[in-house]
Amino acid sequence: MRRIHVGNALSAFGLGFTVPYLYVYVAQVRGLGAMTAGLVLAVFAVAALIVLPFAGRAIVRRGPLPVLLAALVTAALGALSLGLAGNAVAVLLSAAALGAGQAVMQPALATMIVDCSSADTRSRAFAMQFFLQNLGLGVGGLIGGHLVDTTRVSSFTLLFAIEAAMFLLLVVVMATVRMPHSPQMADAPSASAKGGWKQLLGNRAMVQLCVLGFVMFFACYGQFESGLSAYGVEAAGISTSALGTALAANTLMIVVAQFAVLKFVERRRRTRVIAGVGLIWAVAWLAAGYAGLGHGSQEMATAAFVSTYALFGLGEAMLSPTVAPLVADLAPEGMAGQYNSAFALVKQLALAVGPAVGGPLGASLHAPYIVTFLLFSLGITVLALRLGRRLTVAQDQPWAAARSSRVVARGETSAEPVAAEA
Repeated sequence: MRRIHVGNALSAFGLGFTVPYLYVYVAQVRGLGAMTAGLVLAVFAVAALIVLPFAGRAIVRRGPLPVLLAALVTAALGALSLGLAGNAVAVLLSAAALGAGQAVMQPALATMIVDCSSADTRSRAFAMQFFLQNLGLGVGGLIGGHLVDTTRVSSFTLLFAIEAAMFLLLVVVMATVRMPHSPQMADAPSASAKGGWKQLLGNRAMVQLCVLGFVMFFACYGQFESGLSAYGVEAAGISTSALGTALAANTLMIVVAQFAVLKFVERRRRTRVIAGVGLIWAVAWLAAGYAGLGHGSQEMATAAFVSTYALFGLGEAMLSPTVAPLVADLAPEGMAGQYNSAFALVKQLALAVGPAVGGPLGASLHAPYIVTFLLFSLGITVLALRLGRRLTVAQDQPWAAARSSRVVARGETSAEPVAAEA
């Protein structure tokens, strides 16, 4: 598990080097224009959508580790070739390789966490993963920002080479891992991989969770760097430096609050925690509404806008030990890879649709934008409470199920001498 967490941190650190500067690199440094830069960002999403349906089946059949190693090598080749690419075709092909490899890493690493944890430790393991991912992205972006120079192509080539090196270093680290076999929950129905997507779609609770996940990612992550930032600049008059402060507040909230929040959520029903996140994000959208539609000073508008991103970070910290373990606990034995890939596919769809819808809406229709995503946040609360009616105690309250199992086990142990005496 320690090596898996190191892997998460290294991969996030490498991505942090390049992701914030990809548009500038393609459009300005390579001189390929805004259109090509936009296509590169679209290729990342398309590549993920193409490979993720096959990734789950491969993880089930081959195991998460071989799939992860293949994804890392593919991503390393894509990153290195992207740093050397000088024309549009080479840039797009390199971005496709990097996007595909990056997309497959997520469900592979998540499945490895499932296999190396128990129901008691899974929430804490996923919380640690999310903490290290954000820390790695933040540190990587900070260091990368001091290395880049838009007048020198070589500085960007160095960034992509560092990213490739991080992926290859992760190959070395992961190649030494010996995966244990961790059984799934006792009350999950057993099934083989042959059922595939048909079996997954027959799991009503998983389908409901995927719908809930799409709404969550669409209303939050899909707006960070598109609709919400456009709304902040156009409606609230937020400067680029204040926008950077807001993004930093989001990361800082996650890093500071993650483990304090973990103590609060791990003893509560998962669906109630998700419902609470919907309410927190509704307050965040109200703060954003005040920033752009209120009549306060510019300082008050900026403070409200930064608070929006901080509240989103609080909700993310609550979701990290909640949603991913729930996906794992809904999966039948041996099918965690398929379920993790399906949920990652839903996330990618939301991240593709979110900016396309939120960007134009946030830039021009300010009041409808706020109202729309306020309603989406309240929808998260409603959908979470409905999902809770379909889950078993072991799925929604694993700590309560584990406590009951221990009580039963102690009762059986104490009863054995009595039976022997009788």
